[in-house]
Amino acid sequence: MTTTFDKRLTAEAMVASLADGMTIGIGGWGPRRKPMALVRAILRSGLKDLTVVAYGGPEVGMLLAAGKIKTLIYGFVSMDVIPADPFFRHARQTGAFEARELDEGLLQWGLRAAAMRVPFLPTRTGLGSDVLTANPDFRTVTSPYDDGEVLLAMPAIKLDVALLHATKADRLGNTLTMGPDPFFDDLFARAATRTFVSADEVVERLDLDAATAKDNFYERCFVTGVVETTCGAHPTTNPPRHGWDFKAMKAYAAAAGEEGGWNAYRRDVIGTDEADYIDRMGGVATINALPLPIF
Repeated sequence: MTTTFDKRLTAEAMVASLADGMTIGIGGWGPRRKPMALVRAILRSGLKDLTVVAYGGPEVGMLLAAGKIKTLIYGFVSMDVIPADPFFRHARQTGAFEARELDEGLLQWGLRAAAMRVPFLPTRTGLGSDVLTANPDFRTVTSPYDDGEVLLAMPAIKLDVALLHATKADRLGNTLTMGPDPFFDDLFARAATRTFVSADEVVERLDLDAATAKDNFYERCFVTGVVETTCGAHPTTNPPRHGWDFKAMKAYAAAAGEEGGWNAYRRDVIGTDEADYIDRMGGVATINALPLPIF
C-alpha cells in the first residue's frame, strides 16, 4: 500500500520544529498522562523562554529547574501524593518565573475560548475575589440581555503548540486516550496551532468501533504529529497500561533538597536519550507492571 499521509515523527524532530519563546500547553493532569518523553526531549534541547500552560505535574517542576520556563499559566502544580512539586515551589518562592495562577475553572474557560476561536467566554468565576486585581488585563462584560448581569470576560488562552499523551495512535493522527481521566486534553488540542501527541503504540490505522470511539477525544485534523514513545508518560500514570511510579517521583522530589540536585537528576536520570531513561527506570516490563492507583 502506498502511504500518502503520515504524521509519524521522532521526539527530536518534534522539538526541532519548536522555537524559543513559544507558548506550549501540556495536557494531562497532575501526575496523570503527562507527555513526559516529549518533555524530556525538551529538557535535552536548547529551547528556552517558554510560556507553559498546564494543570501541572512533574513536567512543570522539571522545566522550571532546567530554566526553560519564562512564564507559567497554571491551575496547580502537584504530584498528588507529593502535594507541591518541590522544584516548582522553590522557583515560585524565589520569583524565578512570571506566574499567572488561575482558578482551575478559569484556566479551563480560557482554553475553551481558544478552542472555540472566540476572544473570551463570560463567567461568574472569579467575581468578588482578587482575580481582577491580580490580573489587571482581565475585563468584565455586561450581558446584552434584560438581566444586564456583569460577568468576568475570561480571555482566550491561545497556544502555539500542545503536547499530549495518548494510549494509542495511528499514522493519520487518530488517537485513543483510555482510562478514567482524559479531562481537558481535547481543549488543549483545539486551542493550539499545532498539536503533537506521544503514544505508547502507533499503528498503521485505528479502526474505531462503538466501544473505542468514545476514547477518541479530538479529531485527527487537530493533530500535527504523532510520536511513538513506549512508557512515554512515565513516571506519571497512563491507564490502563501502568500506574504512577511513586519510587521515581520520590527520588525526583528528594533531588530538590540536595545541593546540585537538579544537575545530578538531569545527568543521571533524564540522561541523553529515551531508551537509556527507560532502562534506568527498570525497563518496559517493570513500568507496565506498576499498579494503577485507586482513589
